[in-house]
Amino acid sequence: VQLQASGGGLVQTGGSLRLSCAASGFSLHYYAIGWFRQAPGKEREGVSLISSSGDSTFYADSVKGRFTISRDNAQNTVYLQMNMLKPEDTAVYYCYGWFSRPGLTREYWGQGTQVTVSS
Repeated sequence: VQLQASGGGLVQTGGSLRLSCAASGFSLHYYAIGWFRQAPGKEREGVSLISSSGDSTFYADSVKGRFTISRDNAQNTVYLQMNMLKPEDTAVYYCYGWFSRPGLTREYWGQGTQVTVSS
């Protein structure tokens, strides 16, 4: 049972990357998913969030208008499309899934994927 983040890499300023967060061993269908990032020497920060239904999304001000979160429950995967990348977007990106109902809570962190934006 795990989340697998992938899609990171090295890109120039202004470029694009698409991160994927794939679940194995469980269904993402009832999980809200968030993307977080952590740059060297900085605290982990929330980047984007999507509800389990996909009807609600949230973006940090720093990425609003440039990043888009989406989900494909049939593929058991959540995506983060990152456009117009800036050097300050350089960080390790993590996905996080959580599910909660009375009497039951489940949460998982994926391993990080490195995003490096060169100036």
